[in-house]
Amino acid sequence: MTQQEFMLDLPPSPVPKHEALDPGAAVLRGHAGMQAADMLAGIRRIARLSPFRRMTTAGGGTMSVAMTCCGAAGWCSDARGHRYEPHDPLTGQPWPALPPAWRAWATDAARLAGHDGFVPDTCLINGYRPGARMGLHQDDDERTDAPVVSVSFGLPAMFQWGGLQRTDPVRRIPLLHGDVVVWGGPSRLVFHGITALRAGQHPVTGPCRYNLTFRRVWQGSSV
Repeated sequence: MTQQEFMLDLPPSPVPKHEALDPGAAVLRGHAGMQAADMLAGIRRIARLSPFRRMTTAGGGTMSVAMTCCGAAGWCSDARGHRYEPHDPLTGQPWPALPPAWRAWATDAARLAGHDGFVPDTCLINGYRPGARMGLHQDDDERTDAPVVSVSFGLPAMFQWGGLQRTDPVRRIPLLHGDVVVWGGPSRLVFHGITALRAGQHPVTGPCRYNLTFRRVWQGSSV
Protein backbone atom coordinates (compact mmCIF):
# COMPACT_ATOMS: atom_id res chain seq x y z
CA MET A 1 0.00 0.00 0.00
CA THR A 2 1.34 3.43 -0.90
CA GLN A 3 1.72 6.33 1.51
CA GLN A 4 -1.06 8.16 -0.35
CA GLU A 5 -3.41 5.20 0.13
CA PHE A 6 -2.46 5.00 3.80
CA MET A 7 -3.19 8.68 4.26
CA LEU A 8 -6.78 8.01 3.22
CA ASP A 9 -7.14 6.04 6.47
CA LEU A 10 -6.16 9.06 8.59
CA PRO A 11 -8.59 11.46 10.23
CA PRO A 12 -9.64 14.45 8.12
CA SER A 13 -7.81 17.77 8.57
CA PRO A 14 -7.68 19.91 10.51
CA VAL A 15 -6.79 17.93 13.62
CA PRO A 16 -6.41 19.45 17.09
CA LYS A 17 -2.88 20.53 17.93
CA HIS A 18 -3.05 18.74 21.28
CA GLU A 19 -5.03 15.53 21.66
CA ALA A 20 -5.49 14.03 25.12
CA LEU A 21 -5.08 10.27 25.30
CA ASP A 22 -5.45 9.56 29.01
CA PRO A 23 -4.52 11.41 32.20
CA GLY A 24 -0.87 12.34 31.80
CA ALA A 25 -0.72 11.43 28.09
CA ALA A 26 -1.21 13.56 24.97
CA VAL A 27 -0.37 13.80 21.27
CA LEU A 28 1.16 17.12 20.17
CA ARG A 29 0.37 17.20 16.46
CA GLY A 30 3.20 18.47 14.27
CA HIS A 31 5.07 19.86 17.26
CA ALA A 32 8.48 18.62 16.08
CA GLY A 33 8.10 19.68 12.44
CA MET A 34 10.43 22.66 12.80
CA GLN A 35 13.08 20.45 14.46
CA ALA A 36 13.07 17.78 11.74
CA ALA A 37 16.12 18.98 9.79
CA ASP A 38 18.25 19.41 12.91
CA MET A 39 17.22 16.14 14.52
CA LEU A 40 17.60 14.08 11.34
CA ALA A 41 21.07 15.55 10.78
CA GLY A 42 21.84 14.73 14.40
CA ILE A 43 20.71 11.13 13.91
CA ARG A 44 23.18 10.78 11.04
CA ARG A 45 26.01 12.13 13.21
CA ILE A 46 25.11 9.81 16.08
CA ALA A 47 24.84 6.77 13.79
CA ARG A 48 28.36 7.38 12.49
CA LEU A 49 29.63 6.94 16.07
CA SER A 50 27.16 4.30 17.27
CA PRO A 51 25.66 2.56 14.23
CA PHE A 52 22.08 1.35 14.02
CA ARG A 53 21.74 -2.32 14.88
CA ARG A 54 18.93 -4.86 15.22
CA MET A 55 19.25 -6.27 18.71
CA THR A 56 18.51 -9.80 19.81
CA THR A 57 16.08 -10.70 22.55
CA ALA A 58 16.49 -12.99 25.53
CA GLY A 59 14.45 -15.57 23.65
CA GLY A 60 16.89 -15.60 20.73
CA GLY A 61 14.83 -13.56 18.28
CA THR A 62 15.95 -10.48 16.38
CA MET A 63 14.09 -7.18 16.63
CA SER A 64 12.68 -5.86 13.35
CA VAL A 65 13.44 -2.26 14.41
CA ALA A 66 17.02 -0.99 14.21
CA MET A 67 18.24 1.11 17.11
CA THR A 68 20.96 3.41 18.36
CA CYS A 69 21.12 5.76 21.33
CA CYS A 70 22.70 8.91 22.69
CA GLY A 71 23.11 10.39 26.12
CA ALA A 72 24.08 9.00 29.51
CA ALA A 73 22.99 5.45 28.70
CA GLY A 74 21.74 3.27 25.88
CA TRP A 75 19.10 0.57 25.88
CA CYS A 76 20.52 -2.86 25.09
CA SER A 77 19.00 -6.29 24.56
CA ASP A 78 20.73 -9.65 24.18
CA ALA A 79 20.60 -13.19 25.52
CA ARG A 80 20.99 -11.82 29.08
CA GLY A 81 17.88 -9.66 28.76
CA HIS A 82 17.28 -5.93 28.30
CA ARG A 83 18.80 -3.09 30.29
CA TYR A 84 20.57 0.26 30.04
CA GLU A 85 24.34 0.41 29.60
CA PRO A 86 26.61 3.50 29.84
CA HIS A 87 28.79 2.21 26.97
CA ASP A 88 27.81 1.04 23.51
CA PRO A 89 28.52 -2.72 23.49
CA LEU A 90 29.13 -2.54 19.73
CA THR A 91 31.95 0.02 19.94
CA GLY A 92 33.03 -0.20 23.58
CA GLN A 93 32.81 3.60 23.77
CA PRO A 94 30.39 5.84 25.68
CA TRP A 95 27.25 6.58 23.74
CA PRO A 96 27.33 9.84 21.75
CA ALA A 97 26.32 12.90 23.77
CA LEU A 98 22.70 14.00 23.90
CA PRO A 99 22.64 17.33 22.01
CA PRO A 100 21.80 20.17 24.45
CA ALA A 101 19.25 21.62 22.00
CA TRP A 102 17.43 18.26 21.92
CA ARG A 103 17.36 18.15 25.73
CA ALA A 104 15.90 21.65 25.96
CA TRP A 105 13.32 20.89 23.28
CA ALA A 106 12.18 17.68 25.01
CA THR A 107 11.89 19.53 28.33
CA ASP A 108 9.61 22.09 26.67
CA ALA A 109 7.50 19.41 24.94
CA ALA A 110 6.97 17.63 28.25
CA ARG A 111 5.93 20.92 29.85
CA LEU A 112 3.35 21.51 27.15
CA ALA A 113 1.87 18.10 27.95
CA GLY A 114 1.66 18.93 31.65
CA HIS A 115 4.96 17.48 32.91
CA ASP A 116 7.03 20.30 34.33
CA GLY A 117 10.67 19.81 35.26
CA PHE A 118 11.47 16.88 32.97
CA VAL A 119 15.14 16.83 31.96
CA PRO A 120 16.06 13.78 29.85
CA ASP A 121 19.48 12.21 30.04
CA THR A 122 19.00 9.63 27.26
CA CYS A 123 17.44 9.39 23.80
CA LEU A 124 16.64 6.08 22.11
CA ILE A 125 16.56 6.33 18.31
CA ASN A 126 14.59 3.71 16.38
CA GLY A 127 14.80 3.23 12.63
CA TYR A 128 11.86 1.57 10.88
CA ARG A 129 11.81 0.07 7.41
CA PRO A 130 8.63 -1.37 5.84
CA GLY A 131 7.46 -4.35 7.87
CA ALA A 132 9.25 -3.30 11.06
CA ARG A 133 7.06 -3.18 14.15
CA MET A 134 7.24 -2.72 17.91
CA GLY A 135 5.08 -5.09 19.93
CA LEU A 136 3.03 -3.98 22.91
CA HIS A 137 5.32 -3.25 25.83
CA GLN A 138 5.82 -1.06 28.89
CA ASP A 139 8.78 1.31 29.24
CA ASP A 140 9.87 0.21 32.71
CA ASP A 141 13.67 -0.06 32.46
CA GLU A 142 14.19 3.61 33.28
CA ARG A 143 12.86 5.99 35.92
CA THR A 144 9.08 5.82 35.85
CA ASP A 145 8.66 9.05 37.82
CA ALA A 146 9.67 10.91 34.63
CA PRO A 147 7.64 11.00 31.38
CA VAL A 148 8.59 9.72 27.95
CA VAL A 149 8.69 12.17 25.03
CA SER A 150 8.36 10.32 21.70
CA VAL A 151 8.95 12.02 18.32
CA SER A 152 8.01 10.69 14.86
CA PHE A 153 9.71 11.59 11.58
CA GLY A 154 9.14 10.19 8.11
CA LEU A 155 6.58 7.63 7.02
CA PRO A 156 3.25 7.54 8.86
CA ALA A 157 2.82 4.90 11.54
CA MET A 158 -0.03 3.44 13.53
CA PHE A 159 0.57 3.85 17.27
CA GLN A 160 -1.09 1.35 19.59
CA TRP A 161 -2.15 2.73 22.95
CA GLY A 162 -3.47 0.25 25.49
CA GLY A 163 -3.82 0.24 29.25
CA LEU A 164 -1.90 -0.80 32.35
CA GLN A 165 -2.58 -4.48 31.62
CA ARG A 166 -1.46 -6.20 28.43
CA THR A 167 -5.00 -7.49 27.90
CA ASP A 168 -6.62 -4.03 28.05
CA PRO A 169 -8.30 -2.69 24.88
CA VAL A 170 -5.95 -1.01 22.43
CA ARG A 171 -6.59 2.21 20.51
CA ARG A 172 -4.96 2.85 17.14
CA ILE A 173 -3.64 6.39 16.72
CA PRO A 174 -2.08 7.55 13.40
CA LEU A 175 1.23 9.38 13.77
CA LEU A 176 2.63 11.62 11.04
CA HIS A 177 5.93 13.40 10.43
CA GLY A 178 6.59 15.78 13.32
CA ASP A 179 3.99 14.36 15.70
CA VAL A 180 4.97 13.99 19.37
CA VAL A 181 3.49 11.72 22.02
CA VAL A 182 4.15 12.40 25.70
CA TRP A 183 3.10 10.10 28.52
CA GLY A 184 3.80 10.10 32.23
CA GLY A 185 2.11 10.17 35.62
CA PRO A 186 -0.81 7.71 35.76
CA SER A 187 -0.19 6.75 32.12
CA ARG A 188 3.55 6.19 32.45
CA LEU A 189 3.33 2.37 32.33
CA VAL A 190 0.64 2.05 29.68
CA PHE A 191 1.29 -0.72 27.15
CA HIS A 192 2.01 0.70 23.71
CA GLY A 193 3.54 -0.27 20.37
CA ILE A 194 3.69 0.32 16.62
CA THR A 195 2.03 -1.88 14.00
CA ALA A 196 4.07 -3.06 11.01
CA LEU A 197 5.22 -0.05 9.00
CA ARG A 198 3.61 0.18 5.57
CA ALA A 199 5.77 0.77 2.53
CA GLY A 200 5.97 4.27 1.10
CA GLN A 201 8.24 7.17 0.24
CA HIS A 202 8.44 10.21 2.47
CA PRO A 203 9.87 13.41 0.93
CA VAL A 204 12.27 13.87 3.87
CA THR A 205 13.21 10.35 4.98
CA GLY A 206 12.48 8.23 1.91
CA PRO A 207 11.31 4.69 2.76
CA CYS A 208 11.96 5.10 6.50
CA ARG A 209 10.46 6.21 9.76
CA TYR A 210 12.55 7.46 12.67
CA ASN A 211 11.37 7.59 16.25
CA LEU A 212 13.23 9.38 19.04
CA THR A 213 12.20 8.74 22.63
CA PHE A 214 13.60 10.98 25.36
CA ARG A 215 13.82 9.45 28.83
CA ARG A 216 15.35 9.88 32.26
CA VAL A 217 17.42 6.81 33.13
CA TRP A 218 19.80 7.61 35.97
CA GLN A 219 19.17 9.29 39.30
CA GLY A 220 21.27 12.45 39.47
CA SER A 221 23.05 11.99 36.14
CA SER A 222 24.67 15.13 34.79
CA VAL A 223 22.77 17.33 32.39
